[in-house]
Amino acid sequence: MRNGSSNLDFAQSEPPAAKAQGGSQTLLRGLDVIEAVTDGPVPLAELATRLGLTRSTTHRLATALIERRYISFVPRMGYQLGPKLLELGFLAQQQTDVVQVARPHLEGLATSTEDTVHLGVLDNERALYLDKVPGRRRVEISSRVGDRHPLTSTGLGKALLLDDTPDHWRKLFDEDQASGSPRADYALWLQRMNGYVDVGRAFDLEENEDLIRCVAAPIRDAAGNIVAALSVSSAAQYMGDDRMQALSKDVRDTADAISADIGWSAETAQKTKRGRGRR
Repeated sequence: MRNGSSNLDFAQSEPPAAKAQGGSQTLLRGLDVIEAVTDGPVPLAELATRLGLTRSTTHRLATALIERRYISFVPRMGYQLGPKLLELGFLAQQQTDVVQVARPHLEGLATSTEDTVHLGVLDNERALYLDKVPGRRRVEISSRVGDRHPLTSTGLGKALLLDDTPDHWRKLFDEDQASGSPRADYALWLQRMNGYVDVGRAFDLEENEDLIRCVAAPIRDAAGNIVAALSVSSAAQYMGDDRMQALSKDVRDTADAISADIGWSAETAQKTKRGRGRR
């Protein structure tokens, strides 16, 4: 009885480091399963042999990966790569390509404006920041690569939304307000968004961060779809209304240059215009 209690106590008091190590081992085994099926359908017995695991353990790992669509099972043939990897591969390629293509343009814009330049994409209804080129001014901007910010309160986020519908705008606006974004009046926000659509760029008027303003514009692919956006951000003291208007052309021109590098052309611009009239 004492031995049983002792074993139970040991299991319940397993050190956190041991649990973390076990979790890491499971993750690595799952990755091993994915790598083991890269050359085509692999039957369970062969997969277990390749991994050096029992059939039951291999089946358990494979089942979990099938549920998450990282691998799939073909009857009478075995396991193979799943559709989730195609999705992730496409997104990774798209993001990497945009960052690599955009970087020289971002650096040039940061140099000419002396302000901080950001690059971001849409990610699960947030603006995901992929790159940041600091400016020369001594302005502290809290953004970091990898940050995800609300779409409706950031200039970059609004630029990503320029082709969206008013219904989706309202949905995102209400969700952002409910999640703690600075309070805003939707009628005024909508009026501004309509104006941004007309001129092909967006502003952040200290809506996301106190005393920080920015000018942003969308980046489009060969089909004319918005796939990313860039912004120039600085302290409000350097971003008066007149300067923001003046910067608009430089920001749009830079966004268009990046767009051209990934296949967009002026001829496709007409395809991006909405056919639904005034909102």
